[in-house]
Amino acid sequence: MAVVKARKQDIDMLARLLRAEAETEGETGMLLVGNVGINRIRANCSDFKNLRTIPQMINQPHAFEALQHGLYYQNARERERRLAQRAVNGERVWPGKFSLWYFRPGTFDNPGPCPDTWYNQPKAGRYKKHCFYEPTAKECQNVYNTF
Repeated sequence: MAVVKARKQDIDMLARLLRAEAETEGETGMLLVGNVGINRIRANCSDFKNLRTIPQMINQPHAFEALQHGLYYQNARERERRLAQRAVNGERVWPGKFSLWYFRPGTFDNPGPCPDTWYNQPKAGRYKKHCFYEPTAKECQNVYNTF
């Protein structure tokens, strides 16, 4: 059962984001991007207050670099649709389980180390080239109460 409301076009939109942000990280990497997006909708805190839908989350200004690149604007593929639906259904994996932020340090071919904090929030972990950050309970208790 879905943990956020999602129409078919929302699933397609999320699927395109997963591919554009993390295709090189494989299925787990793309699912982690989905975790962060769904967490942002459900948490209602920090920079993500009043986000209620997948389109609001994806189109939040400066939220995802992938929207500046052509890959996001290609058609959704079935593989990514299945991953998007899994994220919408509440499947979460570490280090994205409670994360609200991620980024890839360094360059594409030469990833750098993950800083201990990002936007003053502690590092949850790393998956391949991406670093993931969870809010503190003080910053966003609600993200820990969403499931």
